[in-house]
Amino acid sequence: MSFLRDVDSKSCQNKFRRNSRKQSNQLRFIWPFVDKWHTPCFSQPLEKQPEARAAHAGRPTAVWLRNPNTKRQLVIMAKLKLEYLWLDGYEPVANLRGKTKILEGDPENLTLADCPEWGFDGSSTLQADGSDSDCILKPVALFPDSTRLNGFLVMCEVMLPSGEAHPSNSRATIPDDPGLWIGLEQEYFLMQEGRPLGWPEMGYPDPQGEYYCGAGNSSVGDLARAIVEEHLDICLDAGINHEGINAEVAKGQWEFQVFGKGSATACDQIWVARYILQRVCEKYGVDVEYHCKPFQGDWNGSGMHCNFSTEYLRETGGQEYFEKLMAQFEKNMEEHIAAYGPDNHLRLTGLHETQSIDTFSYGVADRGASIRVPHSFVNNDYKGYLEDRRPNSQGDPYKIVSRVSKTIAEVS
Repeated sequence: MSFLRDVDSKSCQNKFRRNSRKQSNQLRFIWPFVDKWHTPCFSQPLEKQPEARAAHAGRPTAVWLRNPNTKRQLVIMAKLKLEYLWLDGYEPVANLRGKTKILEGDPENLTLADCPEWGFDGSSTLQADGSDSDCILKPVALFPDSTRLNGFLVMCEVMLPSGEAHPSNSRATIPDDPGLWIGLEQEYFLMQEGRPLGWPEMGYPDPQGEYYCGAGNSSVGDLARAIVEEHLDICLDAGINHEGINAEVAKGQWEFQVFGKGSATACDQIWVARYILQRVCEKYGVDVEYHCKPFQGDWNGSGMHCNFSTEYLRETGGQEYFEKLMAQFEKNMEEHIAAYGPDNHLRLTGLHETQSIDTFSYGVADRGASIRVPHSFVNNDYKGYLEDRRPNSQGDPYKIVSRVSKTIAEVS
């Protein structure tokens, strides 16, 4: 709840009655009976007014409270729709799940601390047995949802009733490091009736080459453009830190990029952005294909390149430290591949801007290397960020960043 401002009772009621008439299609206020000297003094509870309750469902309710100066202050209460999101227990790729919790509160001042823990049936998500099925959703990130009146998206971790992290909770494996900055590049295909948007019913479209960052119906199509633009707008409304979007190399393939400061920030936002994308696609009868190589042949696969930078890399760096870091990444090559998403052997072939899955390499501006080193990094005395190009589009960003963090921590 928040206090709008100190007001005189009569003037405030007149003001908000005028406003409510102007916005009658959106807001209706229930005015309590306010005694001059005794507050709070409320009208009959909505539970005892079925007709009023039905009429005002989801709309703000005004109540009066007294501040220390004995003046009245107006608190706007509304029915808030909180969509709790979490990852289920499916392997090798977890699915997003979501359910809506209704709370009464002030939509202008809702915080993560206002979102309570909530339970769900883990036996329906491969996270518990039916004989002991309760799992707990612990809110970890909050985003406004502009597609719903008084709507919010709540990213959650899955916890055991004991308070410990559930075995499927990959977010809990990420070390807390505010100095770790992460940028993730999510590639994907938009699919309809079993084929990418713009592909013919039989056979293949023209060879790839003209589609990357393309424009026009023959390159990207109107439906795909409508989806990615709507997705971008909703994500920006939610406060997701998109760095950009573009059509990708294969027809029907797209990408968006998210950057975050702090080890889990970009990961949370990627998962919420995926949810928003899938929800946007529902109304168009389109599916999102995250698999890293849905089509064999001369077509690019889909990745989720992980750009990373630590405080030490930004402030100190140096060639000696960089080479130690690369040596540790090479030493842990198999552990990284295991965390970077399923079926990566289909994508990491040494072709289509990839390095072979069984080889580690790095190179300046080399998109065929495991680690791409930007020119700016070398020119700045080996300070800045690096790009690991091996993570794939279906990977769990929590697992990816967790593995990157662990390898960095092994280098003194």
